[in-house]
Amino acid sequence: METLVLPAPAKLNLFLHITGRRADGYHELQSVFQFLDLHDVLSFTRLSSTAIEFQCSDAQLDTPDNLVVRAAQLLQSYQRVAQGARIILDKRLPYGGGLGGGSSDAATTLLALNQLWELNLTIDQLAELGLQLGADVPVFVRCHAAFAEGVGERLYPVQPTSPWYLVVDPRVHISTAELFQHPELKRDCAPLARESWQQQTTQNVFEPLVRQLYPEVAKALDWLVEYAPTRLTGTGACLFGAFESQELARAALARMPAQWNGFVARGLNESPVCQQLRQASTDNLTNQD
Repeated sequence: METLVLPAPAKLNLFLHITGRRADGYHELQSVFQFLDLHDVLSFTRLSSTAIEFQCSDAQLDTPDNLVVRAAQLLQSYQRVAQGARIILDKRLPYGGGLGGGSSDAATTLLALNQLWELNLTIDQLAELGLQLGADVPVFVRCHAAFAEGVGERLYPVQPTSPWYLVVDPRVHISTAELFQHPELKRDCAPLARESWQQQTTQNVFEPLVRQLYPEVAKALDWLVEYAPTRLTGTGACLFGAFESQELARAALARMPAQWNGFVARGLNESPVCQQLRQASTDNLTNQD
């Protein structure tokens, strides 16, 4: 197996609560992650040298500091790998909008190179490595919708419903650091039992602040809620509405104001990355036979 082509799916935070703040300044969170059937695409080719060659379809992200490169180098260093890789990222997800695209790209890189380089690291080991790159990376490594606690690293598989979502990108850059430091951020949510959380009784605690600080996001939230239950994902700026059918979601998308971007996608409880890796592994074993 010399080349792998794999997806890196988007995610939504179906809710996002803060239950406290630790002595080290990090916030204690609770959230549920669910994947979307919209994704970036990454191609990995094994190299005999130790070089990590990287190309990205988006020139702004085509840098040595991209999380894809950092993930490859981290794995290489961790296992003292004497191989390299050529990695090509076809960037299709909006970045900086709370959809986890960069974290997903990094997770797919860890999973792909673990298989391509035949390292045989466990998912637990890869998730622990991923946490060094970002709090959202482990959920993409584990490939299952999850109830998250801590800084997002304690993950418990869940099975939320899988509606069709209309995701709206108001094309606004939001400073996550600013929001986390804001004095009006709600940090005292009562902890939820992960077995009994309900979408109707949760919220995204960042939404009131984002509404206040970013009027364009507030406009988008007010527009979409006319069509479906609507919520901010992560710290934004993207937001999503849940629909019973693809047709209803597409009908709302057709009426979306032209100044925003948007797309329709299905919620997924298993990431397509692990499905495709299992298939690639099976195909490889069959070819060897």
